Amino acid sequence: MVELTRCVRFCLNRIPAPESGKFNTFSAWPAMSGLGRYYELLVTCRGEPDPQTGYFLNIKAIDTAVRQHVLPYLQTIVAPGEDPSQVPMGKLMQRIITLLQQPLNASVIRVRLALTPFYQLQIRSCDMDHVILRQQYEFAAAHRLHVPELSDEENRKIFGKCNNPSGHGHNYQVEVAVKCPIDNNGHIATVNKIDQLVDNEIMERLDHKHLNEDVDAFANLNPSVENIAKVIYDWLVVAMDKENLKLEVVSVWETGKTRCTYPAGVLS
Repeated sequence: MVELTRCVRFCLNRIPAPESGKFNTFSAWPAMSGLGRYYELLVTCRGEPDPQTGYFLNIKAIDTAVRQHVLPYLQTIVAPGEDPSQVPMGKLMQRIITLLQQPLNASVIRVRLALTPFYQLQIRSCDMDHVILRQQYEFAAAHRLHVPELSDEENRKIFGKCNNPSGHGHNYQVEVAVKCPIDNNGHIATVNKIDQLVDNEIMERLDHKHLNEDVDAFANLNPSVENIAKVIYDWLVVAMDKENLKLEVVSVWETGKTRCTYPAGVLS
């Protein structure tokens, strides 16, 4: 059994693009016309590869299913006279995955719609009553990696430049994945609500701070990216629970090359 994920890129314009047999599937098709909207839809399917071809599913079938079934539905939402800001996003995600299941022989297990480079919604076929909302944030902070129980030489050997006595800084990137129930009207929690919770619980505590010196949580805890991810999760999970939201995971990028996710193995 394998999972195959295909990213389909497209733009929604107030006036639909003319029909074409040639799709620019790398940047987007339909292409942008004037001031349109650019999206990415990640479709994940599960099945067994064909023993002869090695294919489980031809990716062209996913492209075709999205363009023939999902795009016409989304195009009606941005048509002249419609107000896309009032769309119930839970209902929209339910509709998207349902539209794909029949042409793809019900092998679709999840879809993820990237609404911006930092904001995504995901729905899974095994749980059609919830949407996973993912939003990314950034904060700047300084820290020093140092273990008092070890000698200075041992600390320098383990942490290298990160053991600099005056500390050093990072622009940390954080992504929170929140499981939001779909209400009777098809709505989910707004991203503004998530933003407010993150601002209150995380940004006010960490942004432009020296983690070792200014943040009580790291007074006796080495502020590695692993520990930062867990501390952020522990702070947020309580606040989310009070709002009937379930925090699934927190991911923290220390640099563009290093990311830690806590807890492990929860989401795919």
